[in-house]
Amino acid sequence: MGRTVTLIPGDGIGPEIIDATVRILEAAGADLEWDRQLAGMAAIEKGLGPLPDETVRSIERNRLALKGPLTTPVGEGFRSINVALRKRFDLYANVRPARSLTTGGRYEDIDIVVIRENTEGLYVGVEHYIGMEQDPRAAAESVMIVTRYGAERIARYAFEYAARHGRKKVTVVHKANILKYTQGLFLDVSRDVAREYEGRVAFEDRIVDNTAMQLVLDPYQFDVIVTENMFGDILSDEVAGLIGGLGLAPGANIGVDSAIFEAVHGSAPDLAGQGLANPSAVILAGCLLLEHAGQPEAGERTLKALEASLRSEVRTRDLGGSASTEEFANQVTRKLG
Repeated sequence: MGRTVTLIPGDGIGPEIIDATVRILEAAGADLEWDRQLAGMAAIEKGLGPLPDETVRSIERNRLALKGPLTTPVGEGFRSINVALRKRFDLYANVRPARSLTTGGRYEDIDIVVIRENTEGLYVGVEHYIGMEQDPRAAAESVMIVTRYGAERIARYAFEYAARHGRKKVTVVHKANILKYTQGLFLDVSRDVAREYEGRVAFEDRIVDNTAMQLVLDPYQFDVIVTENMFGDILSDEVAGLIGGLGLAPGANIGVDSAIFEAVHGSAPDLAGQGLANPSAVILAGCLLLEHAGQPEAGERTLKALEASLRSEVRTRDLGGSASTEEFANQVTRKLG
């Protein structure tokens, strides 16, 4: 029996692209067992909460999950199911690789990895209103939290990732010129970690607004980018835009003993059930999962078949083709040989 993976199909187009991905990974020789669970609106419709206890227990057992996009219902106690999962399993590193898989776009041969701190910064949700002169919402305040521990472990993860994958440079992105304490701490700790990798991985730091501009002007100067939570959220989407959009962008959420892999795009409920969705992002997430699970050969086979399919005439509508989800999945399966 292979490694057991919690499988969360998700909402909207999620079940369609997850089913296509499972079929492709199995055809590629992945030795995985699937433990199907519910979350999001699919769970709500079954009379459960948006993140059922059984789903949480499944991830606790398996320590490995693949999920489709989830819709967080309004007014259910937490702002995001994805954030709740990251907090519950301390998935501190969000890894977003972006590599050119199609031709004819604005850029060719892009190969950048954005590593985002996943648990701190402004997204911790420490915020409140301040009342003044009969107005209870006269002002609002949010607190950015950066700890030495959190900054050190994400910087170390980025440098270890670069060293393990033969990457040449890590760029630490920050706003320490303005946010002297929070971003200053993030930068200082990253510099300390970088010294341990001298001679193995090059280091530079850049201010976030300059980084955003340089990614558009000359993305080839970047290799691995590491940054705090909100900056990483923004820059990872920008980098996805360099390769054709979120439909080609997988995400990995990595913790000490658990990992959840996902497509980072939304659930697209307007396309649900029509068989039009592009499964590429979740297929790529499956490749990342296979590498993490110690089955890199199956992941490489899948990646090569996907790339060959994306460069063929059989593409989904969002990439200029006319293929359905099933037709595209069949093409990838054929390319496996």
